[in-house]
Amino acid sequence: MAIEQYGAGPWGTLQLADLGAEVIKIEDPSSRGDVGRYVPPFQEGEDSLFFETFNRNKKSVSLDLRHPAARPVLEDLVRAVDAVYSNLRGDHPKRLRITYEDLAEVNPRIVCCSLSGFGMTGPRAGEGGYDYMMQGLAGWMSLTGEPDGPPTKSGLSLVDLSGGYVSAIALLAGLWRARRDGVGCDCDVSLFETALHELMYVGTWVASRGFEPQRLAESAHPSIVPFQNFPTADGWIVVACPKQKFWERLCEAIGRPELASDPRFADFAGRHENRAALVPELRRSFGERTTDEWLAVLSEAGVPNARVNDVAEALAEPHVAARNGIVETEHPRLGTVRQVATPLRVGGDEKPARRAPFRGEHTEQVLVDLCGYSPERVRELAAAGAFGEP
Repeated sequence: MAIEQYGAGPWGTLQLADLGAEVIKIEDPSSRGDVGRYVPPFQEGEDSLFFETFNRNKKSVSLDLRHPAARPVLEDLVRAVDAVYSNLRGDHPKRLRITYEDLAEVNPRIVCCSLSGFGMTGPRAGEGGYDYMMQGLAGWMSLTGEPDGPPTKSGLSLVDLSGGYVSAIALLAGLWRARRDGVGCDCDVSLFETALHELMYVGTWVASRGFEPQRLAESAHPSIVPFQNFPTADGWIVVACPKQKFWERLCEAIGRPELASDPRFADFAGRHENRAALVPELRRSFGERTTDEWLAVLSEAGVPNARVNDVAEALAEPHVAARNGIVETEHPRLGTVRQVATPLRVGGDEKPARRAPFRGEHTEQVLVDLCGYSPERVRELAAAGAFGEP
């Protein structure tokens, strides 16, 4: 059961839904459901391509958790499900009484996973948090962009996406523990701590040695040279030499064997120290031929490389089609919806994708099938306002 909206939370439960989990999405009728339904462009009525992206393979139940009649319904759902997932402000799970402490008497094996901006404790627990904020706060923007440019966010909402993945991992770990021990737990995941954790080795360098990161031109790696974008005669390519053998192969492939024998560039440390002398030489060589020519040459030489695509070119890569990387669903209002398939391939069992649900589409079905309600009981709750204004 997922009390979720917009991006990070729905992305986390999408991973579980794509793996075959039954995800029951609770939508607040007082706010017309998940705000993602109304995100432009490509939005009609209560449906949008944004919402489809995050909510395929799920079911939707309308339930006003602030309404007195809704609490018994929520608890009946808790008895029937394995987990309660939420992406709300860090102080909201306690307010809504959806923490493990609140629900353990209803279902001692329940796993309660909260994904919030700053976590369920600490001085900022009551604050909202969004991806762009976290990219700035966690130092990401200071690392991104050209050296003389302003602080820059990633082109995608990577903190939201990462927070979704991390929360899904935490939830699965909690479920494994509950099945082993018969006791559930709280999972407390925050976007801010996810963003900090993804500073990786740069965070270690700064915390341990006071390292001062610098933005580098052409998306260059901070320590491995060459490992960056290079302009060709008609576009851009990525060239990566994370091993010494790749550097030696590169020098031969571009017809510059003297670079490999130059003592300034003999090893990783030398190439890092003499980056300013080496990179212009490589840039000059790559500018002499087209992208396609260089891709062929470098691939033949065994040097890691890639074309710098735009999004349409990325989706059209032959490898995408070969791996069934695009899934299609039909929507009564939006027509054919084509989405990127899940990268989670477990057991070779590919499940067909289902469109995202209409708001409250499965309310009666879930309560009858999962909770054992009669249709009459559902109608009584609807008349009382548990599912929104009658």
